[in-house]
Formats: sequence, C-alpha cells, structure tokens
Amino acid sequence: MMTTRSNGSLYTHIENNIATIEFGHPASNSFPSELLARLAKAFDQLSKNNDAHVIILKSEGERAFCAGASFDELVAITNLEEGTYFFSGFANVINAMRNCKKPIIGRIQGKTVGGGVGLASACDYCLATEAASIKLSELTIGIGPFVIEPAVSRKIGLAAFGTLAWDASQWKNAYWAKEKGLFSRVFDTIAELDKETQLFAEKLASYNPAALQQMKKATWQGTDHWDKVLIERAAISGELVLSDFTKEALAKFKK
Repeated sequence: MMTTRSNGSLYTHIENNIATIEFGHPASNSFPSELLARLAKAFDQLSKNNDAHVIILKSEGERAFCAGASFDELVAITNLEEGTYFFSGFANVINAMRNCKKPIIGRIQGKTVGGGVGLASACDYCLATEAASIKLSELTIGIGPFVIEPAVSRKIGLAAFGTLAWDASQWKNAYWAKEKGLFSRVFDTIAELDKETQLFAEKLASYNPAALQQMKKATWQGTDHWDKVLIERAAISGELVLSDFTKEALAKFKK
C-alpha cells in the first residue's frame, strides 16, 4: 500500500530487537525536506534505543526504492539559503546513518536514483532484487551528486562512482552494483528478498550488541570530517541549482 500524503510517510517499529524504518512517498518514494528530517531523527533515536540491535531500512511499494530528492521542492528553490538547506537534507541523513550505533541493513526492492543511491551506500549491508537498477542523474539537470559522493565512493570506490556520475543518463543493473560492492546479495523476487532480509536481521540481532556497535565504529573510521564536508557539498549543489542551465533543464523535465 503506497502512501498518498504529499509530505510522505515514515513508520518505525521494533520487534525482537529488530527495528524497521519504512518510508514512502507517492512520487516514487522521493524525499521532500520534511521527510528527510524525520528519517535523520529516526536514526538518531534508534541509535540510543537499547531495544534495537539492528535496523532494516525499506521503502513502500514494489517498484522504486527511492527516486532521490523531491522534484517539486527542487523546482521551488529561489535562493542559496533555500538550496543549501534542501541539499543538506541528504547530508543530515547520511551523517545520522554513519553516526548511528546500530548496523543498518538496506532492503532495496527496486530502482534507485540520486540521493537513493546515497542512502543505500550509507547502509552497512544491502540486499536487493534484480529490479534494483541504480543511476546518478544529477549532471543531466546541471547539478551533481556532490553530497552523496563520499558515501558512494566509500562503498564502491572512486572509479565506480565516476562511472555512475559521468554517465548520468545510464542505468546500471543490480548485478553491476553487487560486483562493485553496493549490494551484498541480489535475489530474483521481492518475496525472497524479504525472507532473506528477515533471516539476516535475526542473525545480527542474536549477536553481542556491544560487538555490533564496535564493528560499526571500526567500519566507519576516518569519516568524522563528513559532518563538515557534506554540508559544504550541499552549498555547491545549492548554488548550481540556481543556474540558468538547471532552471531550463528542470522546466523541460517538468513538461
């Protein structure tokens, strides 16, 4: 069941030490600023919640995992302050995921674009279906995947990030993403994906929570400067989105 709410939906529940965050938006699970702020807050809260040992991040429906940033909000940006604030949304979520003490499992059931690829990259372990193609389309509208670059490059390497970012109109399939290290496992169907995600989460939840937290800390070592870097990157996108090139590209896209 897909949400029809214009600001999207976000549900969190915890069962048997497994927390699940499920987000949704009628526009292919894209993110308006308000929904990004709620997602960052959910990770911060679960990080402190002793009942949660592991977190599953998933989205509504069967088609798209996440279409990135809200197109309507992108079009509405009129000044640098608004632009920086808008792009800081994904920066804050990635930093919340990085700082979250609990391992995050990404359940990627469908196509993923832009900021959605950033979200998948900020997960500690991703399971996906064959339908989970990925694309970084930012250059086509005159901006770039600057905010998410550190997360994506950390996960798949700078060369693979470049392949995605420069070839901004090209989809890469789920097996390419697995080969590069973004996805750990790829399944034929959503039913298999759900079964295996649950089994994997149960395994992790049965391990020593202190060991999980130390493991998380070790794998994210050397990223403390992201708090500053990602916001600086948001300002770059915030400035570019005001360019004539971007305004024309977005107008064409809207038609």
